[in-house]
Formats: sequence, C-alpha cells, structure tokens
Amino acid sequence: MLEIIDAKTEADFEAARTLCWAYRDVLLGLGGRDAEAVLFFYAEDVYRDLMADLPRLHAAPGGGLLLVRHDGQPLGCGMFYEFAPGVAEIKRVYLDPSLRGQGAGRRLMQALIDTVRGRGYGKIVMDTGRGLTPAVALYDRLGFRRTEPYYDAPADFVDDLVYFEMEL
Repeated sequence: MLEIIDAKTEADFEAARTLCWAYRDVLLGLGGRDAEAVLFFYAEDVYRDLMADLPRLHAAPGGGLLLVRHDGQPLGCGMFYEFAPGVAEIKRVYLDPSLRGQGAGRRLMQALIDTVRGRGYGKIVMDTGRGLTPAVALYDRLGFRRTEPYYDAPADFVDDLVYFEMEL
C-alpha cells in the first residue's frame, strides 16, 4: 500500500536524507552536464550540511517535507519551503526506481501542490534538470508552466535546467 505522510520525526527526516542522497547519486549517474550541475550546486560537503538542516529548512508552517511509503518502507520524498512571500519552491522530488511508472510521482506531486495550497501560498516555483525527461513531462502534464529562471542561476547552467511555475 502506498501512503504519503508529512515528515515529523527524526526517523522520517533520516529516511528523507537517505532518499536525497540516492537522488543525488542518480543525478551524478546521468553524467555530462547533469553531473556537472550537481557537483556545482551540491558539492558533497554542501549537500551534507543541507541534509543536516532539512528539518529547519522545511519546517511548518512555511515549509514541509512529504515521504512516500510503500508497505511502510520510505521510497520517495518531496519538499518545499517559502521562497518569497506567497511563493513556495518545491525541491528534491525523488522516487525509488521500484515505484516509477505506477503513478506514485503524480500522487506525490499532487500531495505537494495540495499541501502548498493549504498553507496559503499562491504560487509554486521549481526547476529540474533537462536530462530528467520523465519529471519534465510529469510537471508539464500537471499544469506547471515553463518559465524563465526565477533565481539568479549561474550562466553556465541556465540552459541545462527547466524552470516551472504554477499559480494556485
């Protein structure tokens, strides 16, 4: 059985950290520009610090972290935080390969959208690597609109990312 829960306990956040490291490994495994972007934005020491700070960065009421569990085992996550007043940014959406192609990604994204809307945000922004074509296609199907960079992205990587927004 698939369930999506709000991360609340240290065990939940530890599961999310493990999933985030798996996500980073997948991105590195893509090689080329995707791997270069990961190493630029998420060098190992920077990522380690980020993972240690997940509970604070994604704390309610401004943020949140959702875990996807299948038969009780954490196999996916997605998170958000307040990017600007009224605007939430979704980050690190990841599913274990065993869940892909079963609608779990769509359910996770819909849960994130619903949670962000329920917290009173009027807009979502997010980005993803161009090489993650299934994710790009999912965000398009969910009604996200492609947009220009919404942050000061390094010129070397602007064309390697796809930027999205959704008015809620």
